[in-house]
Amino acid sequence: MRFIDEAKIDVEAGNGGNGCVSFRREKYIPKGGPDGGDGGRGGDVILVGDTQKGTLLDLRYQRLYRARKGGNGSGKNRTGASSEDVRIQVPLGTEVWFLPPEGEPGEPFMGGEILVDGAELVVAKGGRGGKGNLHFASSTNRTPRFAQPGEEGESASLKLVLKMIAEVALIGLPNAGKSTLISTLSAARPKVAAYPFTTLQPNLGIMKVGDYKQIVIADIPGLVSDAHLGTGLGTRFLRHIERTKTLVHLLSVAEYTDCQALIKAYETVTRELRFYSEKLLERESLVVLSQVDTMDENRLNELLIEFRNSSEMRGRDVIAVSAATGFGLKELQQNLVACLAGKE
Repeated sequence: MRFIDEAKIDVEAGNGGNGCVSFRREKYIPKGGPDGGDGGRGGDVILVGDTQKGTLLDLRYQRLYRARKGGNGSGKNRTGASSEDVRIQVPLGTEVWFLPPEGEPGEPFMGGEILVDGAELVVAKGGRGGKGNLHFASSTNRTPRFAQPGEEGESASLKLVLKMIAEVALIGLPNAGKSTLISTLSAARPKVAAYPFTTLQPNLGIMKVGDYKQIVIADIPGLVSDAHLGTGLGTRFLRHIERTKTLVHLLSVAEYTDCQALIKAYETVTRELRFYSEKLLERESLVVLSQVDTMDENRLNELLIEFRNSSEMRGRDVIAVSAATGFGLKELQQNLVACLAGKE
């Protein structure tokens, strides 16, 4: 399934039904008086959170969502039927932006977000039904020959933006081993291959910790130098780490075999985070040297000591792991649990 994290849709709520002009007509009851019923309510358009949805793809195929008009009132004080609401299922983490009418000035504004399964957000409210002539009878007007029309339903143009909900985000340059690591820590099965930009969209995985606790991990497509200018895949997918609590910087010792190269790779990713949002640099983070099974043990120990003692890494947590052999994965899991516990 294609991963779509933006969609534009138009929504139209239903108009309210019209009130009825009617008079009671029964044998032996002359001048029975008005008995026109009210119109029914028009249907709302509602966004509903759904854990089974992981993309906005469905909304690319259907752009217009329209609720039905309420039923008109009728005689004998009968109220018209209210219309059913139109409910649109969206993935958790969806932001809802209201766009200005086409051709009119104005800025988009955020109307809400869907973060919980089953959460509802009314984006277009149906019109109220009009009152029948029964409501307008008075001592001075006993035969009102008018009724209210139904109110118009709301309409809007929306931009839906998906920001995945994860507690941990794996970030790094292409070929850092992010997809392999998430497939080892969780049941996620992203594409894994020995060439850059294998991951073209974020992937989510759930890491089980003990019998009850679970940690949601996001694998973010690789960043490169000048990604903020559109190089590579750009920074479009960085929106998906805005809700994460902990960042894991992956640096491959298979790609960068000396200390200075590792530091440069780390600074490249950090620089792109800074250009995207300074707030991302305030997140709790771990530095992980990946694919350590590709390096001789003595050389790896020397590299670890040099890297950990560098001015850039002093005071930082640096963990060496190998998804292929399982080396260091337990330590990484323990550190992730400790980081997240400190954020709760």
